[in-house]
Amino acid sequence: MEERIISAHMAEEDATVEFSLRPRYLSEYIGQTRVKENLKVYIEAAKMRGEALDHVLLYGPPGLGKTTLSHIIANELGVHIRATSGPAIERPGDLAAILTNLQPGDLLFIDEIHRLNRSVEEVLYPAMEDFALDIVIGKGPSARSVRLDLPPFTLVGATTRAGSLSSPLRDRFGVVSRLEYYTEDELTLIVQRAADLLGVAIREEGAVEIARRARGTPRVANRLLKRVRDFVQVQGDGVITGEAARDALDRIQVDKMGLDQIDHKLLLSIIENFRGGPVGLETIAATIGEEAHTVEDVYEPYLMQIGFLQRTPRGRVVTPKCYEHFGLEMPT
Repeated sequence: MEERIISAHMAEEDATVEFSLRPRYLSEYIGQTRVKENLKVYIEAAKMRGEALDHVLLYGPPGLGKTTLSHIIANELGVHIRATSGPAIERPGDLAAILTNLQPGDLLFIDEIHRLNRSVEEVLYPAMEDFALDIVIGKGPSARSVRLDLPPFTLVGATTRAGSLSSPLRDRFGVVSRLEYYTEDELTLIVQRAADLLGVAIREEGAVEIARRARGTPRVANRLLKRVRDFVQVQGDGVITGEAARDALDRIQVDKMGLDQIDHKLLLSIIENFRGGPVGLETIAATIGEEAHTVEDVYEPYLMQIGFLQRTPRGRVVTPKCYEHFGLEMPT
């Protein structure tokens, strides 16, 4: 699968810039109002009682700010954060090493927590519930279990697939929050803030144009901003206006709905080759030269979200809204 500029997944180019653009406190964080307000109450209550914050589970589509929120929680609590990911913790001993090095009140952030190994997950249960670690020393008849006390800590787990978490793990989180896609107004503010931090002059209409094509995702908005910045600095006067943003985004083939050339290829293949559907997933995948699971998991969700594509028992069907977007007449 080729790298897409409108992909919400972390790319190599994002890692270098995203960290500098991340807000550090809740007051700087734009969007996710309900989640933000609730977290503020929980954090203040934990600080007033002098206790560790309840374990937090953040879930939702990629690129919406789960990692950013975890760092903000640590900053608001005034504690250190230790970040890792589910696939990186291969053995129970790896998790034990991390947990025993935490200080009282520290925050442990596990990204992609749904990919934790089952044996590692079982070690995590008593650590989350009783702040204790059960370790088996030795093998065979001489094996014995030793319980180590851990300092009170807060586990923040992030996942794009909350349904993949086991029930025992999910039930041990005291705070469960879903992150939603951002509105165009929220993304406009995010683009303006990012442009200010990057030292780029931007007009409001330029920020609106980028926000409109960012698919409701701050990570995509920041990536588009960097590409538009390149165009205005090389071929313009360095100021991102509405016209300059439209021209740059059209040149990198991101249309006004945030669709790229792969989305166009998929939708137009259904319209031109199969009269708008219904057509099977395997047929679509073979037509555009992609794997079926890539089409289903990566390309289709956003097209369904904006109402351009429907899944029916007979196959995929393009909607009238999609025909209207391409300026085509829907067949009877």
